[in-house]
Amino acid sequence: MHAPFIVGLGGTTRPGSTSETALRHAIAAAGSLGARTRIFAGSDLELPLYSPDLPYRDASATALITALREADGVIIASPGYHGSISGLVKNALDYVEDLRTDVRPYLHGRAFGIIVCAYGWQATGSTLSALRSVAHALRSWPTPFGAAINSAQTPFKDGECVDPTVTAHLELVGQQVYELANAWKTMGRAA
Repeated sequence: MHAPFIVGLGGTTRPGSTSETALRHAIAAAGSLGARTRIFAGSDLELPLYSPDLPYRDASATALITALREADGVIIASPGYHGSISGLVKNALDYVEDLRTDVRPYLHGRAFGIIVCAYGWQATGSTLSALRSVAHALRSWPTPFGAAINSAQTPFKDGECVDPTVTAHLELVGQQVYELANAWKTMGRAA
């Protein structure tokens, strides 16, 4: 049996954003446990506005859809913009609609880890809640723990996490996604 495949999706159009850096830390934690990983961040998420009626997908959208189709788990990292998910992350998640007719429709049977970054605490809770709702709508299994990061407290410096609590939270997200994905894979419930 192959190691679980975990896809990370998130960040902003700004390379090295707090949400992208946090995503990379969580994915690295899953990878250190043995997961195969792939990240879609920054320019990877500059996808055409999702339209179910278009008969084609560009190369970036096709790569994302293919990876999500093969994934055993996903980790989503979104900035909290005006109390909710960023448009960039939401548009990427809208492409999951292309999996609706698969044997495992949408994100059925996949672990779903959540990371939210916002400049201040107000948007972290509502964005975390919004992403949990999206996870349920996509038929996935949100992990018990979701990481909320206050970017105003500058938890990262030069791509490294300088806050041990934030480090522990990101590692926990990666660990929980890995463990749930691995358990499902071991039971033969995921493809």
